[in-house]
This record gives sequence, structure tokens and C-alpha cells, in this order.
Amino acid sequence: MKRLYGVISIILLFLVVAFFKETTTSQKNKIPHVGILQLMSHPALDEIHRGIVDELKANGYEDGKNIKIKLFNGQGDQSNLNTMSNQLIQDKSDVVVGIATPSAQALANATKKTPIVLSGVTDPKGSGLVADNQHPGNNVTGVSDQAPIKQQFELVTQILPKLHDIGIIYTSSDPSATLQMKQFKKIAEKNGIKVHLASISSLNDLTQVTKSLIPQVQAIYIPTDNTVASGLNNIKELTMQAKIPVFPAAETMMKDGGLATIGLSQYEIGRQSGKMIVAILKHHKAPKNTPIKFIRKGKLILNLKQAQLLNIKFSNSLLEEAKKRGEILK
Repeated sequence: MKRLYGVISIILLFLVVAFFKETTTSQKNKIPHVGILQLMSHPALDEIHRGIVDELKANGYEDGKNIKIKLFNGQGDQSNLNTMSNQLIQDKSDVVVGIATPSAQALANATKKTPIVLSGVTDPKGSGLVADNQHPGNNVTGVSDQAPIKQQFELVTQILPKLHDIGIIYTSSDPSATLQMKQFKKIAEKNGIKVHLASISSLNDLTQVTKSLIPQVQAIYIPTDNTVASGLNNIKELTMQAKIPVFPAAETMMKDGGLATIGLSQYEIGRQSGKMIVAILKHHKAPKNTPIKFIRKGKLILNLKQAQLLNIKFSNSLLEEAKKRGEILK
């Protein structure tokens, strides 16, 4: 009987050792999973996604080899974002990324444990995603796309020194766009310029709202607004007929009819977000102790072709600055 007990003990010990060895090997062979939730297909958001993937690759994480990156696109639908967020959490992603405010909010509602990196969110604290931008205090951190509003206003008045009425088109349900609208409006009114607000609830409102705004203004400012940006071609057609210049907040809007901006690189926002993902995966950095990153330096972009069509002439100093440190679209 003692011999039998001895044999059983040896077998049990062998099984325990084998189990832990297999578990350890499995953990070593497990590749990290990163889930990306993007609000919609749009050049600005696509650039953020491209920057994230490039930064991960630059740090040795290549999709399909030693990391699995899953991209979900909500196509601008909140119910899609909610469903996809839950799916990414159920898939046991090691890190999830929310590109644009609604995506980040959907992920934050889906989990309080999985690390979340927000990307392209203008006001993380105001959107309820973190307790404080410097000390997030939860499972969320990331990179803001807060535009240099004061510099953008100064650029508008430098190009249009006789400006007295300006319009702002924004989506009323977009917290980032609404914040930028308020910031720009405050600065403009402080400088004696009348601001005409035109809000939309969906893309269907854009044409009518633009038509109503044009007779009242000399220029139009568009904040970082994904819904409005997706309909920029409609705005361009109407404003060009009326010879009204458009000043967008985001650099990716410039090719769709923008006259000038000092914009942040959406690609760089993606690269910085990628660095945060790497810090979490490789160095186990906790989001709650990682401050939200703000990119303070924008790039001057001038659309020379648009200026010629509008009979607007850029100063030599602006052109020289764009040549040296910015970009000129021809």
C-alpha cells in the first residue's frame, strides 16, 4: 500500500510539473492582441491608424508575426461602436485603442480593466474619459488632437485683415467639435469679430446649413469634426461659388477645399499613440499614471490653388514660412 501511495505521489508530482511547464510555455508563445476601434472611414482617422501601425512596426511589433492587430470600423454608427467594443473586450485584447471621441467612450463603457489608448480625442477630461488629463486615474490614457485654436484664428485674420463676420460649421453632438467652436468663438468675439454658428445633427443637414450661412459671412471656420469633414466636397462647391474661403482645423481637410490652416499631423498623433501602446505592452506602464499627451506644435499649410481661385494673395512672409517649415498645396 505504501508503494502504491508512493507511485501515485510521483504521478501527481509529474502532472503538476508538466501542467506548469505547459502553462509557462503557452504564456511565452502568446502574442499580444491589440484591438483598434475607429469611428469611421475618413482621411484624418485613417492617418491616425496608419501612424499607430507604423509605430508598432518600428518597435518590432509586426501584425501577423508577433502581434495581432484587429481593426473595427463603426462607420459613424454608435450602436456599431458599442457592439464592436464589447467584441474587442470579449476577444481578450491586451490593449484597445479608440480613434476619435465616440470610439474611446464606447470602449470606456465596455471595460474598466483593459488598458485603453485614446487617439484623436480633443478633450479627454471633458468627454468623461479621464479624471484629469495629467493624472488619468483609471485604465485610459492617450493622445489628444486639440488644435492650436489661437494660432489658427491669428492666421485667418492675417490673411483676411478686414474680416468682420465669420461662420463656424460643426456637429452639435460632437464634443470635440463643440469645444473647438466655443474656443474659436471666444477668441474671435474678443477681437471684435462677429461669429455666426451653424450646427448640424447629421450629414443630411450640411448643404442647407451651408447655404444659409454663406450670405452672412466673409469666411468659414471648420473645427476638427469628422461628420462635417466627410461632407467637405459639398461645402467646397457652395463656398467656391460665393467666393468664401474655408479655414479647417485639421490638416487632412486642406485638400478638400481648405484655404489655410495651422494643423496637427494626424499621422504624428497615431505615432505617439503607438508609443503608448508599446509602453503598455513592453514596459507594463499603467494608463492611470500616464498623462494625456498634447501635441502643441502645428504646421502651416497653404493651398495656393484655392487662393488663386478665390483671388486671395498670401503674403511673402507666409509663403516663406510655409516653404521652410510647412507645406504649400498647388
